[in-house]
Amino acid sequence: MAERVFSATAVACSNIAFIKYWGNRQDRLRLPANGSISMNLAGLETRTQVRFVPGAARDRLVIDGQEVEGEGLRRVTAFLDIVRAWAGCEWRAEVISRNTFPSGVGIASSASAFAALALAASRALGLSLSERELSRLARRGSGSACRSVPGGFVEWQMGSGDSDSFAFSLAPADHWALADCIALISTQHKEVGSTEGHRLAWSSPLQEARVADAPRRLEQCRRAILARDFQALAQVAELDSDLMHAVMMTSAPPLLYWQPATVAVMHQVRAWRRQGWPVFYTIDAGPNVHVICPQEIHAQVQAGLRAVEGVRDVLLAFPGGAARWVESGDEDG
Repeated sequence: MAERVFSATAVACSNIAFIKYWGNRQDRLRLPANGSISMNLAGLETRTQVRFVPGAARDRLVIDGQEVEGEGLRRVTAFLDIVRAWAGCEWRAEVISRNTFPSGVGIASSASAFAALALAASRALGLSLSERELSRLARRGSGSACRSVPGGFVEWQMGSGDSDSFAFSLAPADHWALADCIALISTQHKEVGSTEGHRLAWSSPLQEARVADAPRRLEQCRRAILARDFQALAQVAELDSDLMHAVMMTSAPPLLYWQPATVAVMHQVRAWRRQGWPVFYTIDAGPNVHVICPQEIHAQVQAGLRAVEGVRDVLLAFPGGAARWVESGDEDG
């Protein structure tokens, strides 16, 4: 008789932060130095199936058809150990994950990956977690993953500790018809990942000032989203992005993710804005540039970005929903 297999599949969106998470005040629990606000990205998703098999000797991880060993597997195993502890179970698991977008290039693939993994793994072991509990769990794998659990426009409150550091929806996906036109400049996996970058943040003389001003920026961003005030959102989101990269560039050792085309896109976006286009940029830990605009001009913005030298492609995403589990009959759909 075949052994019983406990399995579940979940899908989660990537997200783009308008107010960034960079630096932890506690690394093990991934408790952030400041709160953050983001928008989920429909269509830029990770689909993950988790199968717990009694008697299996070790965890197995497959991403986009490739077996993963080393640090990637160790990180997933450490996360699954948390889920196993919550469920009182020691079974090893097989994790099969697929992305609809490039991973490790600053498009928050770890956010969608660990949000999907948190939901699938907890479901597979019979845990019925609230959105708040799922967000807390996802945070343990990747800080920004906590923001991919709720839907739409999302705020991650820094909290005072593990129990109250979680994300929640500020507004649903249909609250504001924005578009994210992502100028894809490189699909190469970045040499220094975000986890290491967070550790370096405090070596920058600018980090304390960035964190101290975060509550003001959070309030401005929150008000802009709720009021659908594009100009206010553009002002605070570009400032916040520039501040994070200033910290990166002045850490020890310094991190410089930008490439010449990254800077060219930044200049182009500012030129368009001087011409009256409602656009702004924001850049996560990578060379690729998220250009935000109202949905009605996304085709114009995409075409303009493709004309910038060094831009290889332009991905498009609209505001996305919450992480969701997939019925067993739909797992291969």
